Amino acid sequence: MKITQRDFGQGATLYSLKNENGVQLEVTNFGARIVNLFVPTKKEKRNIVLGFDSVEEYLAQDMYIGATIGRVAGRIKDGTFTLGGQTYQTDKNDHELHTLHGGAPSFEAKLWDAKLEESEKKSTVIFSLKSKAGEHGFPGELMVSVSYTLTEDNEWCVDYEAHTDQLTLFNPTNHVYFNLSGDVEQAIDDHKLFIDSDQFACIDEAVITTGEKRSVTDTAFDFRKARKLETSFNSQDDQVKAVGGFDHPFFLNKPSIEHVSAVLTSPDEAVQVEVLTDCPAVVVFTANFNGAGPVIRGKKLTDHGGITFETQTAPGSERFEDFGTIEIQPNVPFRSTTIYKITE
Repeated sequence: MKITQRDFGQGATLYSLKNENGVQLEVTNFGARIVNLFVPTKKEKRNIVLGFDSVEEYLAQDMYIGATIGRVAGRIKDGTFTLGGQTYQTDKNDHELHTLHGGAPSFEAKLWDAKLEESEKKSTVIFSLKSKAGEHGFPGELMVSVSYTLTEDNEWCVDYEAHTDQLTLFNPTNHVYFNLSGDVEQAIDDHKLFIDSDQFACIDEAVITTGEKRSVTDTAFDFRKARKLETSFNSQDDQVKAVGGFDHPFFLNKPSIEHVSAVLTSPDEAVQVEVLTDCPAVVVFTANFNGAGPVIRGKKLTDHGGITFETQTAPGSERFEDFGTIEIQPNVPFRSTTIYKITE
């Protein structure tokens, strides 16, 4: 497998990885992000993720689409947390009230270093970055790497690794949006979704987790048997109505890269994506933009025009002990893996 590359604007590079099955993954060192994921079907070749054609378009429209998110994905309430007996104040970039995705600009806006690895069965781009101590209020210097691998088994593998010189918080994710129809003007309502999760985290009007873990039983959040998303979008569930869809963490029953935790299936059943992860939770966001979505390659993104699987520890874990921990220690490397496997 060979990796090709071309200019992506403003000093960034686009890397293209293609396997023998015709699956093509394109990523850029701008924000260590996925830009395209082309999948062949019997009728056509589809781009099943949202993305733009240049750095300039990301800067003008949406910096989070497809990007690596950090230091801490999701929202930190009031931009404050206590760690090691000390209280820290982080950048309030969410309506000047809370910290969103680690502050801004953060991982999504940086040019990462890139290293390429090629072999017969897989190709990998390794992105690396140094986050300086005190950046957006977080303690400790952090060395981060994110590896994107495309295999001959049609897997896009995301491997995270980080090292810190001081006790700090770290909870990365990838903000990829899937639309398996390949058409951003077609909502994901008819996509079928499976999630192996018995509980989800409730959120308030500011999309901040409240600390409540609620059973999915008899709610719009029960995807333990695959079903169409429209059945939830049309429900009267208070948590769905609060944001016009989903923007919620699901606690996974069996976090492991040996276990399928989620499955998304296209309306025509020509494309299916399985999610395997060692992360304890996944934040599902259904692009609830209500007409305010970006224009992608000449087409306006419809409401519910994409869906994320942001594998991570549930946001709010810095406040709620039973959500898990996002503390990392010096001399103890952070490592995590998520696999998006394309099947037919």
